[in-house]
Amino acid sequence: MGSISVRKDTNKLFYNFTYLDIRCREQTPLIDNKTNRKKLEKQFNKMKAEMLAGVFSYGKYFPNSNKLEKVQALETQSTFNSINVVNVHTPLFSKFVYEWVEDNKISWRKSHLINIASIINKHYLPHFGDYEIGKLSRVDIIKFRTLIAKLPGRSGRATLSNNRINKVMDPLKRIFEEAADRYGFISPYYKIKALKVPKTDIQPFNLSEVNSIITLVRPDYKNYYTTRLFTGMRTGEIDGLKWKYVDFEHRIIKIRETIVLGDEDYTKNDASQRDIDMSEAVFTALKSQFKSTGTVSEFVFCNSKGEILNHNNITKRVWYPLLARLGIEKRRPYQTRHTTATLWLAAGESPEWIAKQMGHASTEMLFKVYSRFVPNLTRKDGSAFEKLLQKNLNIGNPKGDS
Repeated sequence: MGSISVRKDTNKLFYNFTYLDIRCREQTPLIDNKTNRKKLEKQFNKMKAEMLAGVFSYGKYFPNSNKLEKVQALETQSTFNSINVVNVHTPLFSKFVYEWVEDNKISWRKSHLINIASIINKHYLPHFGDYEIGKLSRVDIIKFRTLIAKLPGRSGRATLSNNRINKVMDPLKRIFEEAADRYGFISPYYKIKALKVPKTDIQPFNLSEVNSIITLVRPDYKNYYTTRLFTGMRTGEIDGLKWKYVDFEHRIIKIRETIVLGDEDYTKNDASQRDIDMSEAVFTALKSQFKSTGTVSEFVFCNSKGEILNHNNITKRVWYPLLARLGIEKRRPYQTRHTTATLWLAAGESPEWIAKQMGHASTEMLFKVYSRFVPNLTRKDGSAFEKLLQKNLNIGNPKGDS
């Protein structure tokens, strides 16, 4: 409901919203910049909260408004105590949600579109489909979340995880926000916070485990897992790697495409478009792989027909049986990416270089997720700093005593 807008002639910001069926445009003396927009948005959110609770006073915020007398008269007469009082006709949820998908799918990946469609058909339509979208309330949304929280989860879980519940709820929030903007009511999806998700520990392989994996994996997958373990490539990136992106002369792998649901697609994001430097191990593995697939397929790693690998099939037939044989705890293949990052950090490589190799936009992810593994891998637990002090300041060094 509404927005913070700017007057083109003065470059000053104003509130643009609908209240009690009145279109309101209230000017401010603030010029359009990031700081002022943030300030007004914070104020606007407070206003919407008071409207939602039925305690909003127009005169409190706009005492000098030329609309004040008219609005106050309506406030006195109105029983506008709930977000659910919508005096305009709104379509059924089922009709609006399909329009919302049509309007947005041009900007979505195929995988995202499939995921959204699945959530809509499985969860939204059975629960909200036959209701007018403008008549649904915050309580209806909360009850919906409570209901899906009781559904059975994946991998034998008794209920859905908080992470999964959040993923189901997030598109619903955007649907209500869009409907509210189009039809001039306040979205009932207000003050419904995402559920807390327990932090998931990553489980990189240590050097001994890496050596065992490369040594004992099936010969036809040795080059594949060597490349995964020493480049940090995502599953879709290595499965979609083509020979035209392998530059042996400059020893780089160009990440330009990925595989999503069996189809070739753009990488995860712009930062993922990168060049990975080949280590000697990777260079040797890819040279060996070229002898096998270089003349039979455009893909570096492919099946016997030269087609894209089915990663689910490989995981079940090759990866998990290998870990079981080695007595290593079952872990997703994605842990090979985490392994690369921790080994690079342990070796003392520059965090900026590692971030670029991994396809991260900054080093924040490294310091947030991976750096805590460095002491365990390198035994650098502060002793290097102690040696620095002893060498330069004679702290704790008996020979430096006077």
